Amino acid sequence: MRALISIDPTTGTELARRPEHAPAELEARLARAAAAFPAWRRTPVAERTARLTAIAAGLRARRRELAELAVREMGKPIGAAEAEVDKCAATFDWYAGEAARILAPLPVAVEGSECRVRYDPLGAILAVMPWNFPYWQAVRFAAPALAAGNVGLLKPASNVTGCALALEETLTAAGLPAGVFQLLLVRGERAATLAADPRIAALTLTGSEAAGAAVGAVAGAALKKVVLELGGADPFLVLPSADLAAAARAAVAARTVNNGQSCIAAKRFFVHAAAWDGFVPAFVSALAALRVGDPMDPATELGPLAGAALRDELDRQVRASLGGGATLLAGGHALPGPGFFYAPTAIAEPPADSPAAREELFGPVAAIFRVADLDEALTRANDSPFGLGAAVWTGERHEAERAAAELEVGTVRVNGVVASDPRLPFGGVKRSGHGRELGEWGLREFVNVKSVQLGGELR
Repeated sequence: MRALISIDPTTGTELARRPEHAPAELEARLARAAAAFPAWRRTPVAERTARLTAIAAGLRARRRELAELAVREMGKPIGAAEAEVDKCAATFDWYAGEAARILAPLPVAVEGSECRVRYDPLGAILAVMPWNFPYWQAVRFAAPALAAGNVGLLKPASNVTGCALALEETLTAAGLPAGVFQLLLVRGERAATLAADPRIAALTLTGSEAAGAAVGAVAGAALKKVVLELGGADPFLVLPSADLAAAARAAVAARTVNNGQSCIAAKRFFVHAAAWDGFVPAFVSALAALRVGDPMDPATELGPLAGAALRDELDRQVRASLGGGATLLAGGHALPGPGFFYAPTAIAEPPADSPAAREELFGPVAAIFRVADLDEALTRANDSPFGLGAAVWTGERHEAERAAAELEVGTVRVNGVVASDPRLPFGGVKRSGHGRELGEWGLREFVNVKSVQLGGELR
């Protein structure tokens, strides 16, 4: 079998190579999942959630170790990596506390019958997850799925298998029964074959449009439930009524979270003409001043991109946008030396058909557009194939409420940075995918919503 290779993006050197699971091993893991499901679904919710609490404790106990592993495998700054582990632990704790409420049968008044709605697990859930948040992407599927009584199969990205193995170890050490949570170490092209396996009850995928379309097609043909969280080109609207200094500071964080490699990072900045002079110079100056370097150094603000191909694609998109007529305000180039670093970059007024306007820029590159008013800002923000998240900066409630109603996205944040939260639904529309993760809505994505009607004389 071919090897799955992890490369340190800070140095460009190989960290590890791990063999793919052979067909016999995959078969064994699928069989274990199928065998584990009946007992796990019958396990009382209180016992299942006790395991979630133990997982949260295990994550906190390994916080620094897990964070350093993520830094080495995909390059995020160490502070951000520790925060990711913390968020995972908090999510397991939230579902431990809330699953019983969310799963409680719902009585429904129907004349002549005793009626209720049950929320029953589906079976084995296959999760195909990316590298940019190697723990969080897996946990936001695993915590609700396991709480509901499903069993989980995680296919991680090939470059973060070390993180995936450490996560599997942590969940197993917390007392999950054998087969309830397992890894499938295979390349992405084999995910579609796995999706077709009859032992897989439902699927969730976070990744590219192409990957989502491929897995979604297989799931559709097999009539299986699928949740897709795909790309994003999130708009960040700045209106004159906003605190422009605060907006500029937040914009830097919103664009460079996870070294700019986040689906919900702000990518397109629509700035009202009357706010331009108060926002754009401050934003560009702060962006250009970010400290780029070793992500293990706590002082580093921006680390490398996760791979050479990612850096080169980002550079192509920037050069094409500049060649089409955009104005370079800062950066615009890869940084010399080892590793896969790209300068924090800002470009203004890229043409409507340029990559910066139409594609997802997965790295620290901001595209800034001048708009005349809120009408134009909303129209241009919605003129995108993506619809994941959006931020709006304003001091006027009527502007905030209108933007919240009219932006074609799954999440709107007013006067803040878009981020997922375990208490709230997360997902997108249009080519950003469908279905929801997190909150009670994420838990109920992978259950059978069952109507029960009891009639007659029952003792």
